[in-house]
Amino acid sequence: MKKVEAIIRHFKLEDVKNALTERGVHGMTICEVRGFGRQKGHTEMYRGTEYAVDFVPKVKIEVVCSDKNLALVIDTIMRAAQTGQIGDGKIFVADLKDVVRIRTGETGEDAL
Repeated sequence: MKKVEAIIRHFKLEDVKNALTERGVHGMTICEVRGFGRQKGHTEMYRGTEYAVDFVPKVKIEVVCSDKNLALVIDTIMRAAQTGQIGDGKIFVADLKDVVRIRTGETGEDAL
């Protein structure tokens, strides 16, 4: 099993969610995060004064999937989240040792 974490732009969240749902991915967790990569933030004007915005707001999506669905999940997220501009985000993949469904006690892929 794999855990896929994707950091994407806010306005792409619905596109990614809909694309994953259409592909049969059931369940994801999202949270709002802030950070920077190569773009290192940006500057904004407010009432005539320039301010540095060091941490850019993004959305983090977490999806747990079987090893056989990993390529499908990554490809779906990439296609739905991509704008072609700096700041589109990143996808991180980690191995999961086990998953337990709290309600039933099921473990492994049965718990997904």
